Amino acid sequence: MDYEGYTSPSTELAIDLANADMSQQGAAIDAFLAAHDEWLTPRTRLTLRPVERAELGTVAAMIRAVAAAEDEETVIERLNDLLAKSTPHPRVTNHDGGLHVHYSRDRSTAVEQITTTVAVGITLLVTAHGWTRLGICSATDCQDVYVDTSRNQTRRFCSGTCSSRSSVAAFRARQKA
Repeated sequence: MDYEGYTSPSTELAIDLANADMSQQGAAIDAFLAAHDEWLTPRTRLTLRPVERAELGTVAAMIRAVAAAEDEETVIERLNDLLAKSTPHPRVTNHDGGLHVHYSRDRSTAVEQITTTVAVGITLLVTAHGWTRLGICSATDCQDVYVDTSRNQTRRFCSGTCSSRSSVAAFRARQKA
């Protein structure tokens, strides 16, 4: 699969947002923004107001809902809801030495920039590679969102760790029986 261009990094951003622990909103959101500040235009305010924190949590839940959808019609509906929250203003920039597209307008808030970037990224992934490429980890103790980059679209776990843990647990359960 070709994940070159804007889609790949923006999809990773979306997955990171969906997997951020929003139950401790303040610390988790601050850590998320600090870790992904390269996505924000210079001088963007990183201290979010409570309503902005809640909005970012809503966007994370919406990405997770897209990944959890079980049919194409639901994916389309959920993607359109996510896109409706974004305010795309595509523009070309070269701030890091190469021409590329940014999808949010200059001087927009951190939440607006993140929302627009992840909405466009997930949409481009789904339209280019199919909605079944997004999933939620099948491990009983993990609910992380992942992108299935396998050739035959058979990935069920977010990582090798979750896959191994599930295999060992299944083996032990069979041994008990």
